[in-house]
Amino acid sequence: MRLKITHRTEYRYDAPVHYLLQRLRLLPLSGQTQTVLSWELQIYGAREEVRFTDHFGNDTRLLSVEGERDFITVEAAGEVVTRDTAGVSGPHQGFAPLWLFVHETPLTTIGDGIRELAASVGKGTDIERLHRLMAAIGERVAYTPGTTNATTPAEEALALKTGVCQDHSHIFAAAARAMGFPARYVSGYLMLDAAVEQAASHAWAEAHVFGLGWVAFDAANGISPDERYVKVATGRDYRDATPVSGIRLGQAEEQLAVTVTVEQ
Repeated sequence: MRLKITHRTEYRYDAPVHYLLQRLRLLPLSGQTQTVLSWELQIYGAREEVRFTDHFGNDTRLLSVEGERDFITVEAAGEVVTRDTAGVSGPHQGFAPLWLFVHETPLTTIGDGIRELAASVGKGTDIERLHRLMAAIGERVAYTPGTTNATTPAEEALALKTGVCQDHSHIFAAAARAMGFPARYVSGYLMLDAAVEQAASHAWAEAHVFGLGWVAFDAANGISPDERYVKVATGRDYRDATPVSGIRLGQAEEQLAVTVTVEQ
């Protein structure tokens, strides 16, 4: 499937910002599940300082702002051909060793709730157990925007029984690690059947399965990603794969507007 994607992020400030540093992970890479035909990053009100591949294999850019700025826009856009591989994205690559993805992080701490969830999956093949885990998360945690935030850990979201795709992905990663699988967080895009324009990008998780490599699971939608998905960045949790993050100096209040369009 050939997908056209535009991801626009606008920052407005009620007072001039004297210094700002942003890190972007907005550039997808070609791989087993996708081929990037074209991709362009346009930046207004800031300048690119450096670009590099981080230890998780993500294309990363650093932007800076100096002077009197009250408006910044970052727009990533391009076309990607995707393939349905039943969620299998292949062997592990990158500088980060596979064992790193077995360890918990502050957002994927394994508590009593996560342990109980992992134990409830039961026996079977690796793929069967992981699919049951995905289904169990979908049943236990309702998709409800606004009930959690970027700092909500998996254990808390599971106890709340509500969250968004970020929470579903953190819960899956934490539980999969409790089951003995290396697991990672994935940020990217999903073409929706009902709408072209979206308010945010998407997230899911991957577990490393012996003999297959990384296999993706979208607990928010109850499926393994297919040709409607475009992978952009991976990491141990949201913080490692955040599309846009940064720091700024000053007392200015920030207003953020994000628009994502994904269409065939």
